[in-house]
Amino acid sequence: MATGLGGTRFARRLGAAWVLIVLLAIPVDVAAQSRSITPLFPLGEQPPVPPAPIPNVPAAPAPIAPEAALPPPIVSPPPRPAPAVAPPTQAAPIVPAGQIALALSARFGRDPPAITGGLLWRVYSEQPEANGIFRLVREERSASPVLLLPPGGYIVHATFGLASSVKRVHLRSETVREVFEIPAGGARFEGRVGDVRVPVGQIHFDVFKGSQFELGEKRAIAENVASGDVVLLPEGTYHVVSNYGAGNSVMRSDLRIQPGKLTDTSIVHRAAKITLKLVGDEGGEALANTAWSVLTPGGDVIKESIGAFPVVILAEGDYVAIARNEGRVYNRDFKVESGVDREVEVLAR
Repeated sequence: MATGLGGTRFARRLGAAWVLIVLLAIPVDVAAQSRSITPLFPLGEQPPVPPAPIPNVPAAPAPIAPEAALPPPIVSPPPRPAPAVAPPTQAAPIVPAGQIALALSARFGRDPPAITGGLLWRVYSEQPEANGIFRLVREERSASPVLLLPPGGYIVHATFGLASSVKRVHLRSETVREVFEIPAGGARFEGRVGDVRVPVGQIHFDVFKGSQFELGEKRAIAENVASGDVVLLPEGTYHVVSNYGAGNSVMRSDLRIQPGKLTDTSIVHRAAKITLKLVGDEGGEALANTAWSVLTPGGDVIKESIGAFPVVILAEGDYVAIARNEGRVYNRDFKVESGVDREVEVLAR
């Protein structure tokens, strides 16, 4: 039994050895057995080798050739000066078909300069209407207007203050230029008492044609002219009446107007401002509701008013103040000296 079992064991061991030798002699592809891999590249080609990881080291700057170390700086060319712009010129008006341009201007006579303001132009039809009135065609207030009008005849009237000029013009086929000669000047007035100028609003002026010494009745050509205002007048002689206040302070003066010139006239008044008071005692309170009359010594009434403190501007001289209050009449003589403004008290006694 023992021998048989041993032989059997020996046979089994010998069979296992042969099996092991056979297995070792056969090549085995372990990877192919583990999984199936589809090649990404055709057979016979090697896959690219992945690049090695780049270490995080700052790259050294590339060397710079000595001859081109730095590029030259870029210099911008200086800006070109802006081209000079010619001042705008007044474009000639475009004249439509069937119209003709009429260019108008005025001057202070033949030699003085042109008039640059204060002009009023009126253009009338040459032929009057059935009622005898000339029809107004155009009106313009600029100094040198250019009017576009149909061909024909016209009457042009230029006004400069109180001076004027009239011309008859004919428009045919080309631009017509007309220069009007208006020999005129200006006058400006002010009033004074001594060396003190009279405030604006307390004085006004009336202007008359001709000298104050000429005979005949004269009508004012400009009235209530304020101090400092300019009146435009034709060349010639005039006289001005200056009215200071509402009393009797009135002065006259002659003046000569020259073309293109402004004439300043200062008129001196010999007057004063008087305040009237009716009082019970000297320096007392003024009585209200008092009627006043100021008379010359000859009895001419200069001023009448009602109130407790009437103010009257009077030329220097002698006067009588009459006060009426509650049916009683009081009076006092007083004297006015030029430039001396004061109060005049009338005692109610």
